[in-house]
Amino acid sequence: MTIDGKYALVASPTEEAQAADTLLRERHEFVDLKEAEGVIALGGDGFMLQTLHQMLADHRILPVFGMNLGTVGFLMNEWRPDGLEKRLDKAKTFSVTPLRMDAVTINGDTVSSPAINEVSLLRETRQTAKLEVMAGDAVVIEELVCDGVIVATPAGSTAYNLSARGPILPMGSNLVALTPISPFRPRRWRGAILPDTTRIAFRVLEPLKRPVSAVADQREVRDVATVEVRLDTSLTLSLMFDPEHALDDRIWREQFIV
Repeated sequence: MTIDGKYALVASPTEEAQAADTLLRERHEFVDLKEAEGVIALGGDGFMLQTLHQMLADHRILPVFGMNLGTVGFLMNEWRPDGLEKRLDKAKTFSVTPLRMDAVTINGDTVSSPAINEVSLLRETRQTAKLEVMAGDAVVIEELVCDGVIVATPAGSTAYNLSARGPILPMGSNLVALTPISPFRPRRWRGAILPDTTRIAFRVLEPLKRPVSAVADQREVRDVATVEVRLDTSLTLSLMFDPEHALDDRIWREQFIV
């Protein structure tokens, strides 16, 4: 496999990523995204999410091989400019299905957005949020008092979800994590693991007194009244990884890091 004429190259605006972009362009010929068969993304996890969301917005989804020039780089491969052709040829591809968030604000506006990692509901003020939680067609918690709550995919289970002490979900498990953030009531509830076909919905109690925002990855909607989250099976994203650095293995190993 050759890179020339097949891949587009995108980079975050950081100095390090821009320098790497210049280096690769001196070595290879890249094409415009409209003509590409795949994308090489230079940056961190945040830039990878931006790249994937832009493809969803453009309705042109291509496999992405990321190289880490950010911080954690969980969704990225190691930055190594040499031997890139062989790495792409041997890369292992993973399919990721995003969530879909449908939020209705207290003013009646409806906002929909995909989420690759997670959908988060977060309190906007010093007062705790009060949420009614539904799973399927049933109200499972009448009043969750908390700082917020997260619905995470397997790909996102090692991000914000893990920081909130949520479970790590293996790739291909067909599960989502429902994880509270600093729950106060119910006292002993620490979250749930649900089939990814489950419709999860939240109703904000006392939305004027205790305002809540909803965040789909990096897109925030403030002052929400209701939020519905479900798997969007109409969309599939493809991430490429070095075989020795594959996403499923990295997520599996995260369970044993202390």
